[in-house]
Amino acid sequence: MGSAIRGYAACSGDTPLRLFHFERRSPRPDDVSIEILYCGVCHSDLHGSRNNWGSAKYPMVPGHEIVGRVTATGSDVTRFTVGDYVGVGCMVDSCRACRPCGEGLEQYCDSGATSTYNNVDRHDGSRTYGGFSESIVVSDRFVLKMPEGLDLKAAAPLLCAGITAYSPLRHWRVGQGSRVAVVGLGGLGHMALKLARAMGADVTLITRSVGKESDALALGAHQVVVSTDEEQMAAVRAHFDLVIDTVPYQHDINPYTTTLAPDGTLVMIGHFGRLEPAVNSTPLLMKRRAVAGSYIGGIAETQEMLDFCAGHGIVCDIELIDIQQIDAAFDRMLASDVKYRFVIDMASLKNEVQT
Repeated sequence: MGSAIRGYAACSGDTPLRLFHFERRSPRPDDVSIEILYCGVCHSDLHGSRNNWGSAKYPMVPGHEIVGRVTATGSDVTRFTVGDYVGVGCMVDSCRACRPCGEGLEQYCDSGATSTYNNVDRHDGSRTYGGFSESIVVSDRFVLKMPEGLDLKAAAPLLCAGITAYSPLRHWRVGQGSRVAVVGLGGLGHMALKLARAMGADVTLITRSVGKESDALALGAHQVVVSTDEEQMAAVRAHFDLVIDTVPYQHDINPYTTTLAPDGTLVMIGHFGRLEPAVNSTPLLMKRRAVAGSYIGGIAETQEMLDFCAGHGIVCDIELIDIQQIDAAFDRMLASDVKYRFVIDMASLKNEVQT
């Protein structure tokens, strides 16, 4: 038998999230049972809950930036013991047999990684429910060790925002002297600034908004370029080795491709979907520039990221909220009214009246 659990769920795309009773699957021999302490709030939680992508399965318990404490382990588990602090990110399983899985790229699993919520367990067909809840059961291969020294609540968004920014920086070999631009200063953008700076890059924030310079410099940027200022944009033409575009909605990327140096790459990490206007290929062809995408990271790389952050004292800038404030938090996210990530203190779920 599984365990009776409480969480917060969306039951449709246009109703508030509310208390929801459901059952977690019974642990298997390779499973880790986790009491959830904190859960970050991601833009994808908002989009998924409100069915903006058209793939919602209700009732949906969002949440994939999970930090908690191990409460039990299966008989085959050797990496974790009761009491360990651990993390769970955007996926809880994959086929484990295809080429991407074999290369540590479980997020690109040929048959699709099993998402932490709004998906189906590939072994027993049960629904996956996320971290806006009391506890979760996950295969030990998809559980991360939280390094000592990290503030657990501020580290929760590292499980999505952190690895999403870290993976392209590592893949495109950012290091001392690399010239990196970050487009957009939100949850992803502020992490990209911190991580790129820690890797030794010369870091620039590109933003449409005037007045973000002091925040950007405090987060690790060396300079700020306002994209609506033609003179400032002209000064960085053909300059950057890598541009990390974190903007989570449809926008024109053509002004940013021209800031790439020869052989430079613009990497999309924020927006899922079509680009309008279309990408102009001429600036790409003339300087062998590229436009690419990157999605979270594999389990080994995510552990590497957590260890890197612990070694460099990097966590997310957060605002801690109660679970009862989640709908207001979603509205504030849409208004860009958060610096820079909401995190739910799951102890607040205990304040719900038993029903």
